[in-house]
Amino acid sequence: MKKVYADAAAALDGLLFDGMMIASGGFGLCGIPELLIAAIRDAGTKNLTVASNNAGVDDFGLGILLQTRQVKKMISSYVGENAEFMRQYLSGELELEFNPQGTLAERMRAGGAGIPGFYTRTGVGTVIAEGKEHKDFDGQTYILERGIVADLAIVKAWKADPSGNLVFRKTARNFNPPAATCGKVCVVEVEEIVPLGSLDPDKIHLPGIYVHRLIQGQHEKRIENRTVQAA
Repeated sequence: MKKVYADAAAALDGLLFDGMMIASGGFGLCGIPELLIAAIRDAGTKNLTVASNNAGVDDFGLGILLQTRQVKKMISSYVGENAEFMRQYLSGELELEFNPQGTLAERMRAGGAGIPGFYTRTGVGTVIAEGKEHKDFDGQTYILERGIVADLAIVKAWKADPSGNLVFRKTARNFNPPAATCGKVCVVEVEEIVPLGSLDPDKIHLPGIYVHRLIQGQHEKRIENRTVQAA
């Protein structure tokens, strides 16, 4: 099966529809699928539910989908450093489902593993637990969290071969592997596509069985906050 496509628009062709759920990899501005996000913006797909650790910043990453009002709901852990996110949420324009970071990662991993739900102590006694099933195990209270299964996963990796085997670079690994596994369809953008057989099997971070479509492109390397020491 051919997995390599010419560009982001071609790789997303036939996959986007209004009201869909998208799982997006990335953490802050590190390892985000910026080319695929831009293609979703250009496609005009709306009423999206997006599961992602955060929503980028105002003019980059998922923030550009907030600017165009294409996102209806965010399932996120961190919502700072994005003024438009804050404005839309406080004005009631954007739904927000807060998730502790580890819980969100496990919800994605569980969805990809075919696990419909799991119990965790994280969030017990807080607003996170409101409306969720509670159950006691060994004298401790846990809440039920549901696995996430998205219509589409969008992911950023460092290298891939034509079969979609992926290698991530350092912290850009972050939420990308669990996001990739929980999508019914997974589309990946990479910095480099290498010949089949050239990747060391022991150094592959995500096997190609999870990857359906793949593109190579140039990426912008942003730094969220530059800190320098005074001379």
